[in-house]
Amino acid sequence: MSDDDKESKTEAATERKIREAVEKGNVPFSREAPIFASILGLLIALSFGLRESLTPLIQALAPFLDHPRDFALENNQDVARLLEATALATARFLVPIVLVIGGCGLVSALIQNVPSLVLERIRPQWSRVSPMAGWGRIFGKAGQAEFLKSVLKFLSVSLIALLLLRSEGGKVVSAMFADPSQIPDLILTVSIRLISVVCIATIVIVAADLVWSRMRWQRSLRMSKQDLKDEHKQTEGDPLVKSRLRSLAQDRSRKRMLANVKQATVVIANPTHYAIALRYARDEQPAPLVLAKGKDLVALRIREIAEANGIAVVEDKPLARSLYDSVEVDQMIPAEFYSAVAQILFFLFSKAR
Repeated sequence: MSDDDKESKTEAATERKIREAVEKGNVPFSREAPIFASILGLLIALSFGLRESLTPLIQALAPFLDHPRDFALENNQDVARLLEATALATARFLVPIVLVIGGCGLVSALIQNVPSLVLERIRPQWSRVSPMAGWGRIFGKAGQAEFLKSVLKFLSVSLIALLLLRSEGGKVVSAMFADPSQIPDLILTVSIRLISVVCIATIVIVAADLVWSRMRWQRSLRMSKQDLKDEHKQTEGDPLVKSRLRSLAQDRSRKRMLANVKQATVVIANPTHYAIALRYARDEQPAPLVLAKGKDLVALRIREIAEANGIAVVEDKPLARSLYDSVEVDQMIPAEFYSAVAQILFFLFSKAR
């Protein structure tokens, strides 16, 4: 992408652009978060769950540490006996660590984005193996940022390890003259301290990477004003979108119509199929006005609203059907219905007196 193209893309991505990107597997993702979660899982496993499994490992290794000359590794049989003697204890110690590390890393990845299979992401593409494209990824802004993160992590971990080894130097030196069975426990203690400090130090890097990854993703989806115009044209021309817009317009119109039923003078209904709400004010209009009409469920709703607001419901099957077929909402009834409707209104007004 040229600099001019980047400068022209100043508008935030639309929902459609974001949805299409997600469907193609283009989602924000921080590589540092799973790594940090795995290290944190290792710390938790070493601190709380594995001291008990360390004892059998120490017991299995004790003979080799106390009397190493008694276990000469001169041939394959000697190596096999050594592995056989320590394999079970080593597995009991390492398998939980591997499971916890992998599980924490997986959970961290799943939290960032819901997993999905996108064929386009696994389809062979020349751009992925192209030397020029690879060169651009390495020396581009993204590659420079990844390099800077790697340098910061290396320097921080190295500095932490150096400071910790200096503070624990006395223990390390004394371990050379201590009982060999105590060495694994010492290594575990020092490892826990080292990993704890590393986790604390890398929290800032991980948090910054999470924010930066999402910002970079949003920036990559930016659109130009022309892109917005083109998408608007495509969206407006989409039959599905038009159908959806018509459906929304009909829903809004139906809601407004039902809201007007409260102003009706009378509702003329077929008992179950049709209902027409009429309003007549002698001083305001020359003929009754149709406020709402409907059939089946809509007719039932019109009747319910009328009854809830004390509006008379008059059942007249022929008149209800004829009015429904002949008059639209917000129109006055034709002259041919004056007589029939006038009789109903006269009856209601007389009853009201």
